[in-house]
Amino acid sequence: MAEENKWKPDEDEEDEELDEAFYKAVKDAVIFVIEVSPSMLTAPPRTDSKKADASSPALAALKCAYSLMQQRIISNPNDMMGVLLYGTEKSKFQSEEQSNGNHTYRHCYLLTDLDIPAAEDVKALKTLVNDGGDFEELLKPSEEPVAMANVLFCANQIFTTKAPNFSSRRLFIITDNDDPHRHDKAMKSSAAVRAKDLYDLGVTIELFPISNPDHEFDRGKFYDDIIYNSSPSDPEAPAPLSGVARPSSTKDGISLLTSLLSSINSKAVAKRALFSDLPLEIGPGFKISVKGYIIYKRQEPKRSCFVSLEGEKAQIATGVTTQMADDTARTVEKVEIRKAFKFGGEQITFTPEEVNELRHFGDPGIRIIGFKPMSMLPIWANLRPSTFIYPSEDDYVGSTRVFAALQKKLLDDKKIGLAWYVARKNATPQIAAIIPGAEKLDDLGAQVIPPGLWITPLPFADDIRQNPETTLIRAPETLIDLMREVIQQLQLPKAVYDPSRYPNPSLQWHYRILQAMALEEDIPEQPDDKTIPKYRQIDKRAGPYATEWGIELETQHAAWEKENRPTASSSASTKRSAAGLTDDLSVRGAKKAKTTGGAGDAVIDDASMKKLFDKNDIKKLTVAELKPWLSSKGLDAVGKKADLVDRVEGFLELI
Repeated sequence: MAEENKWKPDEDEEDEELDEAFYKAVKDAVIFVIEVSPSMLTAPPRTDSKKADASSPALAALKCAYSLMQQRIISNPNDMMGVLLYGTEKSKFQSEEQSNGNHTYRHCYLLTDLDIPAAEDVKALKTLVNDGGDFEELLKPSEEPVAMANVLFCANQIFTTKAPNFSSRRLFIITDNDDPHRHDKAMKSSAAVRAKDLYDLGVTIELFPISNPDHEFDRGKFYDDIIYNSSPSDPEAPAPLSGVARPSSTKDGISLLTSLLSSINSKAVAKRALFSDLPLEIGPGFKISVKGYIIYKRQEPKRSCFVSLEGEKAQIATGVTTQMADDTARTVEKVEIRKAFKFGGEQITFTPEEVNELRHFGDPGIRIIGFKPMSMLPIWANLRPSTFIYPSEDDYVGSTRVFAALQKKLLDDKKIGLAWYVARKNATPQIAAIIPGAEKLDDLGAQVIPPGLWITPLPFADDIRQNPETTLIRAPETLIDLMREVIQQLQLPKAVYDPSRYPNPSLQWHYRILQAMALEEDIPEQPDDKTIPKYRQIDKRAGPYATEWGIELETQHAAWEKENRPTASSSASTKRSAAGLTDDLSVRGAKKAKTTGGAGDAVIDDASMKKLFDKNDIKKLTVAELKPWLSSKGLDAVGKKADLVDRVEGFLELI
């Protein structure tokens, strides 16, 4: 395969976008371990709540596994998933022969082996949870207790054989039994040893406890001894969000399925560090070590690929890029290529080594250069998403204590730090604000975001553009007071925007269509869009206030027109000026139309644009290059660069 073209003649901002390649690569393997017992098979008591779920805890757990498998089969096609039941009368492991003979792992039933989910696996699990299938026969609890050490050793064997080199391996235990070996200390000790083996292997154990109406789950009786407080598979990951897992309750009519789905989805995504062990210099010779994460990142559909259908099975077609000389069409080798910049009509060339030297502004790191009151940071002063940083003890012992003191001092004094920030080797240096972040808890007291610091890139003088010249008319105080009433009536719950309540409708619709086609389901008629306003509730809460504001607006507008109505002479003069301006614009438009499309306005050809699209490099084109191409296709060429890029990509996706 030919080398991919990394040097493009007019690529001015190739280093500005943070790509997936700068994350630590993580392949994730997850095993659901679900207990089967009489209490786990008992449906919750009926309630009058419409949101309550009638599923038993075991069935709800299987539905969670099915839901996560649906997501992974499309959004994370390289991740593995498996489902292991324990406490069942039947026993089954990886081979059928073993399931018919002497069982190494008694009362453990491997429902779905750890592997990349296929459409057949999703269909089988869907049949089990929706249609019943062999549910009652399969989920028959054993009469004798199952040893947790045996369950953990079984999971160890699955991870070792199926995902030996995965950097993220996790075990999701779903149970309502907080003390499975209450009368047997030897079994407790044996389970702790097996859990330590999993930890040494790099497996993280996550517990999803279920509280019964008459018994609150107490993880201190057993599970605190087998679940460790740090992540072995990702040493750069933040500390656990909470020492106490959020229990799922059914006694108040809350849906067990919804609660479990919320808990599992919050931990379903593997942690990926943007950088690790980056030095944070607080003063001369005073450094600590930090690691950084991008907590919020725009999720987009996976890029489509080209396939060949000539054989018995569809094969992915791999693109090959060959660079050729413009005048002789001779194939150009990589060693012959130099990067060029236009200056004064000439091409100034550089070797890759010279380009790296030009970009080098010091080793990666964060150097604090001062502190300012938080009130001096304007809301518009950011160029990219903030990076969450957390201390690391790998390079500098004591970093956590110093980091915590810095975070608390900034938070108490309501100050921010200003820093010189170089995220990685040869990255563009930035001036950044270090903003303290407080710990955030949910309604049950579980930690949502740990306390830490946020790095927010600030604009340089070159990045600031002039505001457009506009003539503003200030609204009178009566209109402002009436609008204040409307806004107060339409505030969000707790006046906080919760992004977890609003899935991206375009993204969900895209995945829903793919899922329906892959699983041979009925194509849904319309997407489930939770961003559509609830018009009836809005009208009920704010309708009278909005009507009152509209009436006042008409009154104020009529009064303003009366005060600012032009005289007859000025009106005639204005009309003549407007007519002259219209004629002038017509002439200019004609001249512009005449020059458009000339030899000087080169339009990118379709083949080149398609290559850029395949490599997801459309965004690296300039506005001046995007507009002519859009106009040549009869598409709207007006708007910001992001809008132009979306139109180009939308057009090419249909080809």
